[in-house]
Amino acid sequence: MARYFDGLQEQGSKQTKRQQEDQRRMEFRRAIESYSEQRRLLQEISDYPDSDTFNYWQAASATGLKNAQPGQ
Repeated sequence: MARYFDGLQEQGSKQTKRQQEDQRRMEFRRAIESYSEQRRLLQEISDYPDSDTFNYWQAASATGLKNAQPGQ
């Protein structure tokens, strides 16, 4: 019987590990998507010559990138 319980614990730990890896992968993917969206918006904003607006969004984008990095 001990083998049966050991097998269940091993299977449970594999599932937990897989879920944690999936969660990390999704966080990283969201960070990449956020970064891509910010770059796209910054590109749209840079099409307009208003430098005050550009500087504001550039600063906001720079702080957003620090928050978008995946956790380690």
